[in-house]
Amino acid sequence: MYKENTYKILSNTPLTRDVYKMILEGDTQYITVPGQFVNIKLEGKFLRRPISVCDYDDSTITLIYKVVGEGTEYMSSLSPGFALDILTGLGNGYDISKSQNPLVIGGGVGIPPMYKLTKELVRNRQTPTVILGFNTKDDIFYEQEFKKICSDVIVTTVDGSYGVKGFVTDAFPDEYDYFYTCGPLPMFRAIYDVSKTSGQFSFEERMGCGFGACMGCSCKTKYADKRICKDGPVLVKEEIVW
Repeated sequence: MYKENTYKILSNTPLTRDVYKMILEGDTQYITVPGQFVNIKLEGKFLRRPISVCDYDDSTITLIYKVVGEGTEYMSSLSPGFALDILTGLGNGYDISKSQNPLVIGGGVGIPPMYKLTKELVRNRQTPTVILGFNTKDDIFYEQEFKKICSDVIVTTVDGSYGVKGFVTDAFPDEYDYFYTCGPLPMFRAIYDVSKTSGQFSFEERMGCGFGACMGCSCKTKYADKRICKDGPVLVKEEIVW
């Protein structure tokens, strides 16, 4: 179930040169599992902007977003106290019942939803290994936040300027029983090819409505066409068609 409501910005601060963290105050009851997203109405823009939820509690939502266009550039300019019209509780999130020792793999702006997922896995007495992938040291965000909740956090950088040099797949451990991931498609394809177990992928797609009415984000799977906004964004490995 989704809900449209008004949320007040409590803070909106940069984490890197183009990545921002926004904390909003409002009704969070319709956000129920890690991996769901919100859809934000912005002044002067016809389509809402879908942003994955990094964290939430009884009264606040934390979003981390990258400035990539006019919409997110506008978001980065908003000050505390500004009110936003937001749809919450969108999408099907991660099912955390599948494993005991999973990999949690985030790449770039696919990292934020993995934070709440990791918190829930640890709270559920599971022991995740977290792999965070970036291009360079300057792109890194939320490393310390992950380390506060998980004892096994690995950071990779493509250029080797920090942590393990290479891609997230270069840091895979020998032992794990499942995986959860969010990030760019090339990373997904690499994980799909090298992973030894089943897992869940959270896909990004251009969306119209965000709740399944317009069919604009439909994609083919092995079993049926699915709408990323409503039937996803999380899909399991066995149903994915590249």
